[in-house]
Amino acid sequence: MNIHNKINPYIIFTGHFAIDNIIRFKRLNKPSLGGSVSYCSLALINYTQEAKIGIISHIGKLNFNNSLLDKIKNKNIDLSGIKYSQVKNTNFVLDYYDHARTLTLKSKSPNLNFQDIPIGYLNNPPKIFALVPLCHEISYEYIAQLLNKFPDVYIAIDLQGFIRKIDENGKVAYIYDKEIISNIEKIINFIGDRLILKGSEEEMNLLAGECNDFEEIMIHCNKYDNNGIYIMTMGEKGSMIMQKQKIILKIPAFKPRKVVDETGAGDVYFSIFLYEFINSDKSWASIKRAAYLASSAASFLIEKKGPTGFANKNAVINRIKKKNYIN
Repeated sequence: MNIHNKINPYIIFTGHFAIDNIIRFKRLNKPSLGGSVSYCSLALINYTQEAKIGIISHIGKLNFNNSLLDKIKNKNIDLSGIKYSQVKNTNFVLDYYDHARTLTLKSKSPNLNFQDIPIGYLNNPPKIFALVPLCHEISYEYIAQLLNKFPDVYIAIDLQGFIRKIDENGKVAYIYDKEIISNIEKIINFIGDRLILKGSEEEMNLLAGECNDFEEIMIHCNKYDNNGIYIMTMGEKGSMIMQKQKIILKIPAFKPRKVVDETGAGDVYFSIFLYEFINSDKSWASIKRAAYLASSAASFLIEKKGPTGFANKNAVINRIKKKNYIN
């Protein structure tokens, strides 16, 4: 669709687009479109054409090939929230080896500014603002302005870009940093009951202060004085979901036909979960159903390279019916 069209989205994904330079077993692949805004929006629009999606981002034009956006432009996704500047874009090198990776940030787009949100979004707010940063481009002040403007919307948080520690050489690590943890806890407490938070087991463990087991990590979330939803994705071990006064949900991972590229699986899970949640009665049974759909959808992504392995809802449901879980 044309970049200036408006579709009054009810899910807005907010964060940087990335240029991903992926190295697998010492072989550098062609640069590809990365970033959670890419994977989340593409996963959801392929899952269901009924989804109304918008993106808020800031692209640095100096090293960004606009053809990278072709996959996004050809979908029914509102891109009017993208701002361009004459700077370098967020650019990562991802070096994979034996299911592990090192991540290096080579350049970074400008941080997001509340004043850059299109007036159309401000006048017609979505049901969910999904904040999916890569490298601390979304500040506490940005979120505070969002909630002051829209006190009744859900705020979904992907821990990834809030909790990473990036050194002066661009090396990305998950190391406990008191200032970083203090900032995300301040955000969690500010959002309150409208919070939906997702993190990997590594990210959630940092937030919890390094616990001994998965259930302990989830129970730690009870320390926050809200009724938010907390999700921990654990790759082949599935996922866990908790909310105060509820029994922790344990969701299995579904077996893919093959494993090609695991990049973005957590983003797919998050976007499908958010869509199903916001279109449900918000009961614990509905949340469990949304998580099964999200887990199944994520299993399709890793079967193909890059942001391409997306499945529609019928395929996702059929995989659930087969109950072919990873043990």
